[in-house]
Amino acid sequence: MTDPDGTTAPLRHAGDELADATVAALFEQGQVGTFNTLMRFMSTAGAPLPDGLPDVAREYLEATRHPPDWVDWAEMEKARLFFIDNNVHISTALSFASMPACYVVPHMAKLLSATHGLKYPSKRMAETGQFTVYLMQPEAFEAGGRFVPAAQKVRLLHASIRHHLVRENRWDVGTLGTPICQEDMICGQMFFSLLVLDSLHRLGIHMSQEGADAYYYAWRVVGAMLGVDQEAVPKTLEDARGFLDRYLARHMGPSPEGAHLTRQLIDLYEEVVPGTFFDPLVSALIRYLVGDICADWLEVPRTAWDTPVKAAPHLLGVLETIEDHSPFAAWALDHLGHLTARLELSTLTRGRIMHYAIPEQLKKDYGVSNTVPPNRRWSPPPTTAS
Repeated sequence: MTDPDGTTAPLRHAGDELADATVAALFEQGQVGTFNTLMRFMSTAGAPLPDGLPDVAREYLEATRHPPDWVDWAEMEKARLFFIDNNVHISTALSFASMPACYVVPHMAKLLSATHGLKYPSKRMAETGQFTVYLMQPEAFEAGGRFVPAAQKVRLLHASIRHHLVRENRWDVGTLGTPICQEDMICGQMFFSLLVLDSLHRLGIHMSQEGADAYYYAWRVVGAMLGVDQEAVPKTLEDARGFLDRYLARHMGPSPEGAHLTRQLIDLYEEVVPGTFFDPLVSALIRYLVGDICADWLEVPRTAWDTPVKAAPHLLGVLETIEDHSPFAAWALDHLGHLTARLELSTLTRGRIMHYAIPEQLKKDYGVSNTVPPNRRWSPPPTTAS
């Protein structure tokens, strides 16, 4: 499918030239296993590259080890403080809104199935959570930080998926476009930024326009580090809304993979939450954040919690008001949020570091087939007519 004006059609057939060439060379030279083994020992920025690293990989790592020269570090610090203030809410939004939004795009659900398989949802969620935590550390882009190596590896992971699917004729490029194309990567940025902000707003979280803008900006920087053509990326939240609305209008719908991935997500978090009394809250929260139409497409079960969960914005609004007026409450809630997010991440990772290795093959069982004054708070841009 194409836009009426055809403006995004080229984005659907564009990959990442640098990463794609690097991965192709590693496979041609039979050096993927060597690369993965050596890269397990390179997890912090500034560390010497290991001996024995293939030349093509060394050139790629040298070329991608710096953030773009246009980064505004004051804006990135605003984003980091925004994350610290809202980390538990952001974790909730990533888990119960951003990931289901990916699943409601059928070809993206297929891609996610290809990346991690249908049997390991905790790995998928752990990698997403760990990546975000790395990004929001004070030393994220400095020597000793873990974000830059993670971004370099994720970029190659995306390229390896493209390599496998196209080489093995397991993807209809003519109909679906290039797997993990530029358009999909741009919208991936928005799923983890704009949709997170939408979810925080829906949950009643107090946000300033300045904080929301900074958070979106940080994910533009992430996109640049992941090989996204920033000339094609909307620069403002308002323009991002229009781009994302048009994308979803073209692509979203039901799919077996989307429903399966959602069921895994629900099962995963029902297992994480102690006991069984609150288990239905997981489904109810997903339905509340993504809406009934998308929830039905994803086969999210209706539960007795569907109505009570709508009171969440009122409860969180009270807590936010207390936080705004009490420095001690703000400190306590921020630390509680930090501990909660860390506990969730440690549960998903089981204490391990996610290494984002390049898959040497896509197994058949992966199931791939063709304190803020009210008048200064952020509010979502209006939806755009398709």
